Amino acid sequence: MSRIQSTFEKLAAQGRKALIPFITAGDPDPALTLPLMRALVAGGADIIELGVPFSDPMADGPTIQRASERALKHGTSLRQVLAIVREFRAGDAATPVVLMGYANPIEAMGTGAFAAEAKQAGVDGVLVVDYPPEECIDFAAKIKAAGIDPIFLLAPTSTDERYGQVAAVGSGYIYYVSLKGVTGAGHLDLDEVARRIPVIRQEVGMPVGVGFGIRDAESARRIAAVADAVVIGSRIIEEIEKSPREQAAANVAAFLRGIRDAMDELAVSREAIK
Repeated sequence: MSRIQSTFEKLAAQGRKALIPFITAGDPDPALTLPLMRALVAGGADIIELGVPFSDPMADGPTIQRASERALKHGTSLRQVLAIVREFRAGDAATPVVLMGYANPIEAMGTGAFAAEAKQAGVDGVLVVDYPPEECIDFAAKIKAAGIDPIFLLAPTSTDERYGQVAAVGSGYIYYVSLKGVTGAGHLDLDEVARRIPVIRQEVGMPVGVGFGIRDAESARRIAAVADAVVIGSRIIEEIEKSPREQAAANVAAFLRGIRDAMDELAVSREAIK
């Protein structure tokens, strides 16, 4: 059983939902990424999404674009990201790590080499934004063979056909993009999310995490009421941006703890109803 599947099963047995924070590797500099990852775990993260910086992050809003720019100024490469994961894994054998990024760095390395090196580093999942499921069957097969989950995005505009394609090649969980647009943009329509999640869960047969537009404890709690996971990224990057470097990890952990506590209050409320 993969670490991702095990995590979701354990949380479900506890009546809790997964908290999945995102940071960009190498932001604000590579030496701070490992302390930030550890801070995310201390703050209550169940799974970490680690962004691989890329020069043209087309699905990301200005906040995560800035994070990629800062990381690239320090020369953060895919191999360096894998080295960071390897170091994290040496001290944490439990927390799943999902790499999130774009196809170009993977293809430059070679998909076979990437699958092998990601496995060796301890990567648990890969979400490639510009790899739609119908175009990456071979890639998905390679990383599945390495014990890594290929994770895909679904959006409010996704069709029944796309649901089927994702169900056929994906594993781990679904990342449901709750807004039309880029990361960090727009207004979160919680009612629409609540309508969509049961359909997606039934069609794809995997846990569903919701991201884009979640910025505080209240929106996280409301998403956790209907989804299997809450994904939060841009707001964490903003916390890093406004923090003095030496305080960034502690501030991120404190911010995330507020999100975790709000989500866990939901589980306590459900238990009290019983």
